[in-house]
Amino acid sequence: MNPKTDQTATQNTDLAPPPSLHGFHHVAYRCRSARETVEFYERALGAIFELAIAEDKVPSTGEANPYMHIFLNIGGNNVLAFFELPQSPTMGRDENTPAWVQHIALRLADVQALVTAKARLESLEIEVLGPVDHGIFQSIYFLDPNGHRLELAADTGSANQRQQLRAVARPMLKEWDKTGRAPKHAAWLHEGTAR
Repeated sequence: MNPKTDQTATQNTDLAPPPSLHGFHHVAYRCRSARETVEFYERALGAIFELAIAEDKVPSTGEANPYMHIFLNIGGNNVLAFFELPQSPTMGRDENTPAWVQHIALRLADVQALVTAKARLESLEIEVLGPVDHGIFQSIYFLDPNGHRLELAADTGSANQRQQLRAVARPMLKEWDKTGRAPKHAAWLHEGTAR
């Protein structure tokens, strides 16, 4: 275990309790075109374009950087937001991070909804990877017009499987922190031997 983490945890006992979180207010990413992004999310996923905020200066920093900030309701009181920044250098991605790592995963009701969504996306000529079976959920993957990787996921795991995963989460984290190698506590997820 990391001694620094352990020390911080014991020092924080005198702090007020952590805030009571109620989910994400919104999650924000950059986009190349606000209009194109709104059209894609409305057409491909049925998102609802709720509002836009545009300023010439950033309210939190005072920086002169004109932007269009769009907010898309993706269901369940969840909002996915984007910034178009026309005066900033062309957007890219972190070249030191594999493309599959940073992604936005959205929950669907079930596997049938996943299959239906895949067929719909493909009918819109959007390239889709999957479904991929992750043992406790299945996913499909595709890109938005900004190059952000999107995942649609449908839970398939049992309560028993989730309980097993919760029970090994901390031991796995401890082993990973110590060795930097993948612990095998939950290897059954991708080995087709789900319990």
